Amino acid sequence: MNEQSRALTGPVYREILYFFFPILFGTFFQQLYNTADAVIVGQTVGTQALAAVGGTTGILANFVVNLFVGISSGATVVTAQHFGAGNFSGVRRTVHTSMALAFAGGAVLTAAGLVLARWALGLMSTPADVMPMAETYLRIYFLGVIPSFVYNIGAGILRAVGDTKRPLYFLIIACLVNIALDLVFVVALEMGVGGAALATIVSQFVSALLTLRALTHTTRVYRYIPADTKFDKNTLRSVMNVGIPAGLQSNLYSVTNMLIQSVVNSFGTGIVAAWTAYGKIDSFFWMVTAAYGIAVTTFTGQNYGAGRIDRVRSGVRVTLALDVVTAFAMGAAFYAFAPVLLSIFSRDADVIALGVSMARFLPPFYALYTVVEVLAGAVRGCGEALVPAVIVALGVCVLRVAWVLIFVPLHRDMYMLMVSYPISWGFTAVLFTIYYKRYMARASRVRKEREGVS
Repeated sequence: MNEQSRALTGPVYREILYFFFPILFGTFFQQLYNTADAVIVGQTVGTQALAAVGGTTGILANFVVNLFVGISSGATVVTAQHFGAGNFSGVRRTVHTSMALAFAGGAVLTAAGLVLARWALGLMSTPADVMPMAETYLRIYFLGVIPSFVYNIGAGILRAVGDTKRPLYFLIIACLVNIALDLVFVVALEMGVGGAALATIVSQFVSALLTLRALTHTTRVYRYIPADTKFDKNTLRSVMNVGIPAGLQSNLYSVTNMLIQSVVNSFGTGIVAAWTAYGKIDSFFWMVTAAYGIAVTTFTGQNYGAGRIDRVRSGVRVTLALDVVTAFAMGAAFYAFAPVLLSIFSRDADVIALGVSMARFLPPFYALYTVVEVLAGAVRGCGEALVPAVIVALGVCVLRVAWVLIFVPLHRDMYMLMVSYPISWGFTAVLFTIYYKRYMARASRVRKEREGVS
């Protein structure tokens, strides 16, 4: 069975898992980039350093990363739809347009990050004792934006045509390089947070170079020829129609998290460190549910391109069931083992105690968010990304910001702040369920009309 036909004809659960596991392990190792930085810095440099490489800095870095990861999803969807439909000239145009976007967009974001780093940290009320290290880490981190963009675009293209393994292998190698260099720069050479950031960007260059080699050293339809790198207007429009709303959707979370982080910062360095440590644990759930979202996006893209609306629906049902079960299992594990997990990041008893209270409040509500991730991914795979972004804007951004601005000042503690998460997840899940049912009914009707005409 060739790669094109796998997602179109095989058992749905098997094909979803075929996409899911390499994406999961890949995002796991990608997550280890910052987690390794946090563990090594937190244990060897101190609480202020831990707050510097996570917290505000992590949110600002993710703000940029989310934008080009969203754009990368646009490249994945357009490539998958062309590939599923057998339009190989469209695949080639998408590859070269997307890589042009990675280099040009990455350069712009790098420059913006270097210029605006200190201003952004100040805007988010970064504690004074954390500011110097946070600024150092963030400025160095932004030097790795272009290779990170190149990797994400390239990995998305490879997954769209059925190659889910090599992006994983490249990330494993890069992660091992990152950890090794963390030990050298931070522990052996005592370079502090600057060494952690330098280790991260070197590893990003490694993953980018490996991805470029995979795309250039192939005879298949997705081969990347550097001399042919250019923008095709129609292809760029298709990629951006999906990618920009997807990136903005991700960044709506970042915008609200920036507001929440600014409130957390006002509680002091101890709570900032605890929130950072809990965030490193919490991020593994988001890594898993995001992998389900990417898997269903790729599966949907190929099947929607081939006109298989029935398999799109089946893929959504299977993915949602898998994600819900996973959410309950991970939530239970985090609840039970919170003290042990948090002690990995800090030796401070007060930080650990605060982190445990966080880790036992939010995880029981994880399943609410799976509906948002899976349904948004499925609709995005069909080529519609604007409405999901609007739903997130209403259900997450507006509602959560309103909660923080109205209710948190009335009772200023972490529980009042954290309750905004499950409330916004549940409300957004309801909105997505209504929209998804209407969207798929319309897609089925359009498909039947086209078949009737043909």
